[in-house]
Amino acid sequence: MENEKTTIENLRKQFADVFGDGGDVRVYFAPGRVNLIGEHTDYNGGHVFPCALTIGTYAVARKRDDRKLRMYSVNFPQSGVIESSLDGLSYRAEDGWTNYPKGVLWAAAERGFAADRGLDILYCGTIPNSSGLSSSASIEVLTGEILRDMFGFTYNGITNAKIGQRAENAFIGVNCGIMDQFAIAMGKKDHAIFLDTATLAYEYAPIAMDGVKIVIMNTNHKRGLGESKYNERRAECEEALAEMQTAAAIPSLGALTEAEFEAMADAIASPVRRRRAKHAVYENRRTIRAVEALKQGDLAEFGRLMNESHVSLRDDYEVTGRELDTLVEAAWKVPGVIGARMTGAGFGGCAVCLVKEENVEQLIREVGEQYERTIGYPATFYVVEIGDGPGRLG
Repeated sequence: MENEKTTIENLRKQFADVFGDGGDVRVYFAPGRVNLIGEHTDYNGGHVFPCALTIGTYAVARKRDDRKLRMYSVNFPQSGVIESSLDGLSYRAEDGWTNYPKGVLWAAAERGFAADRGLDILYCGTIPNSSGLSSSASIEVLTGEILRDMFGFTYNGITNAKIGQRAENAFIGVNCGIMDQFAIAMGKKDHAIFLDTATLAYEYAPIAMDGVKIVIMNTNHKRGLGESKYNERRAECEEALAEMQTAAAIPSLGALTEAEFEAMADAIASPVRRRRAKHAVYENRRTIRAVEALKQGDLAEFGRLMNESHVSLRDDYEVTGRELDTLVEAAWKVPGVIGARMTGAGFGGCAVCLVKEENVEQLIREVGEQYERTIGYPATFYVVEIGDGPGRLG
């Protein structure tokens, strides 16, 4: 892997090739994220337990003397430089991936952090697209970091996360919770973030897993959240909550224990909505118990709860699909695997696996063979490290 100095030099050179030399050119990075446990709980007032990764998105940026925005992605060279303007920022399908940074500029301005000059920005991502490792949130938080640094804005990481979420919700049209942007904006090396999405109270939990590796298994089955059933699941949970609120004053599904939910579940008319709500409640309690187990050094219990999480996402929430189930169920059979589950929104994307270091190669080989046999094309595997949040590199 290239060292950081070489990466920065290469990015600066690519920027000069696309946009020309000169000016105050700055380089930035924001990580991707993986959620260890606590899936589809963040918009249900529950807890999540994500961590930032050392893979993510780089950007090289320079202010312009006018109000034009020019953006280029090394990952989508066929799209060339996509131009827009600070004036009349709006979602345009033909602007493709640049709607994410445009959305951040729009959401930041809405909060009083308006860029007064245009920008030339080159982006370069090391997160596989549509993998569920939050490439879009990484771009959003990265753009927020560029604005903060280049225009001297004083907002903190939490505000940066909120700007990114607002861009995703109101500009892009995906009704996501705060987890992805928060995990990226507030990332800390060798720590996961135990976040209560109802209050944004959070704590850093050290991930001390001697002799254990985090392996991300990518289905290579592309999914687009906006077109997926993500918004449908959210609506089902909101409807289930509204039905339960006719029986008792409940602020969110995340506020309930399993016993409280079971006592009131009959208020939900549809068996499907009942299962969706059950997942949200049980997954939240699982996440709380998993973090407690980790604090006590009980990795076996943490892994067992990860496995339980996947079963719930498969059977009650129905967001896994054949590709993710094939990966996870194959991983469960490999010696040294402590726990495995889908991560992210589902419908494709990635699974995360905790595995003993000496079994990593066996996992990749055996799961890879099983997956290709069953699905017909290969999965990709990444052994990842937990990294810091966004920042300027040079």
